[in-house]
Amino acid sequence: MNDINTVNTDNNDICVDIRNLKVHFPTHSGLMGKISGWTKAVDGVSFSIRRGETFSVVGESGCGKTTAAMAVMGLIKPTSGDIRLYLGDHKEKSTRWADLSGGERKRLRRLVQIVFQDPYSSLNPRMTVRSILSEPFAIHNLYGKKEREARIAELLDQVGLSTAYLDRYPHEFSGGQRQRVGIARALATSPEFIVADEPVSALDVSIQAQIINLLQDLQRRYSQTMLFISHDLAVVRHIANRIAVMYRGKIMETGDNEAIFSSHAHPYTELLLKSVPTVGSAVAATPKVSTVSDDKDALTTSGGGCAFYPRCPRRCDRCANETPELKDLGNGHLAACFCA
Repeated sequence: MNDINTVNTDNNDICVDIRNLKVHFPTHSGLMGKISGWTKAVDGVSFSIRRGETFSVVGESGCGKTTAAMAVMGLIKPTSGDIRLYLGDHKEKSTRWADLSGGERKRLRRLVQIVFQDPYSSLNPRMTVRSILSEPFAIHNLYGKKEREARIAELLDQVGLSTAYLDRYPHEFSGGQRQRVGIARALATSPEFIVADEPVSALDVSIQAQIINLLQDLQRRYSQTMLFISHDLAVVRHIANRIAVMYRGKIMETGDNEAIFSSHAHPYTELLLKSVPTVGSAVAATPKVSTVSDDKDALTTSGGGCAFYPRCPRRCDRCANETPELKDLGNGHLAACFCA
């Protein structure tokens, strides 16, 4: 895999700004489906994504990272918080999805696209590659017939596929080829901001590096901004400029690539890093991560407390009763830990 892009850290040009984002879902019980509680999928998340960078949200399944991304894209209505988009005609003065009319949302939607996790289910099996790539043009009324054909050929060339594949169906491709079609579809409307939701997790390890390199090359070529969602720190290390480590709906630590991998401060980040397999090491010889307990023993208190408290080897009484805020460790490196 290639090295990560170099982003000018002095550039304060923000593409997306999220402040205290909360997405809570009701849980129901009884025959009448009465609301008995709330699942806090995203619980007070804040971060900014700079123009032209790859910002990665990483964490284990169920931590809320995809829910946060869907809220950023306007596909889920937040419970509370603020999401500001500096895209298109709104680069100077930000906008929010809720403030836009239907037509304005559609115009902005053209500049925000997604690469889905599963290339086997994200492509319509009844549509050819030509139809799949033509659909975004039809939705947004882009180009004439001849221009569309030329643009489709250009898109296939960009993702390393031949125009000989235009009249084939998704089942005729390998997983890596399908994901290339998915990436081409995301690029069709010339977006400024792309969400890549676990784009390589469903692929063979031998193909993952090819897709990561493709995403990096396309981002360099078109200066796009990317929100990269993943549970795999080994993948994130090769593509992300800055990283937010998420656990149970909250951000535990955030910083640039070097800070997270070389001088991480939160015990959950350490747990994730220790879980990454290394070349040449036997599974049986992999050191066991030290934790006090696991999630099923989670402590529930009215006074709150650290989300990672049940599993933390550093925990103390304060962690059970107080929720740690992100504190600045220098150079934009933040950690939500009393012991950091």
